[in-house]
Amino acid sequence: MTEQSTPAFPTPHIKASPSDFAKTVLMPGDPLRAKFIAEHFLENAKCINEVRGMLGFTGKYKGEDVTVFASGMGMPSMGIYAYELYNIFGVERIIRIGTTGAISEKVKVRDIIFAMGACTNSNFAVQYGLDGSFAPTADFYLLKSAVEEADKAGVRYHVGNILTSDHFYVDTPEQTMKWAKMGVLSTEMESAALYMTAARAGKSALAMYTVSDSLVTGESTNADERQSSFTDMMRIALETAIK
Repeated sequence: MTEQSTPAFPTPHIKASPSDFAKTVLMPGDPLRAKFIAEHFLENAKCINEVRGMLGFTGKYKGEDVTVFASGMGMPSMGIYAYELYNIFGVERIIRIGTTGAISEKVKVRDIIFAMGACTNSNFAVQYGLDGSFAPTADFYLLKSAVEEADKAGVRYHVGNILTSDHFYVDTPEQTMKWAKMGVLSTEMESAALYMTAARAGKSALAMYTVSDSLVTGESTNADERQSSFTDMMRIALETAIK
């Protein structure tokens, strides 16, 4: 397999320079969630990207530089932004903060999940030419730090395996629920791409999620809550970012 040469900045997706970024990036999918975090948690936040509506901001949290940058939805979008942040803009750590749908009976709406591993039904790893299945996992030290912060905050959380799916609308929903038999906690659409991209770049990644709905009970939160109210997760990610 022929490796691609690394392009220069700015890219077609990010109009910025490496100096605009902190070494740690918080990465929600929703650009408006990035804007919410910048406005409510960061001091002197500066908008560093607006290309394609994918908002990014860098500011101070407790005196330390932190960037928050949206990824969009799905593995292809995450793959683009994570690749460019790691390989072009010099970012060392990405902490994904998003929402997820519970498929385990023990997981409740508004719980927090730390994705120790990310199963997937995607062929994202084919590009690496491996003779088998790659197991995408979080960075241990980021995971350990985040769990410590969750303990301090006294929030309800789970650590385990999640499913990164290529599909939001599934033709046979029962296929998704089969993953629960293997102890998989929830489903989302980005983590496996982030973990694989981090592994290939030799960088660090962690994905954490607030459970926005349950495929088991049918309970769900609304769009406004998903955008702005999951502040426990945001604070845990910010505290982890500055450790």
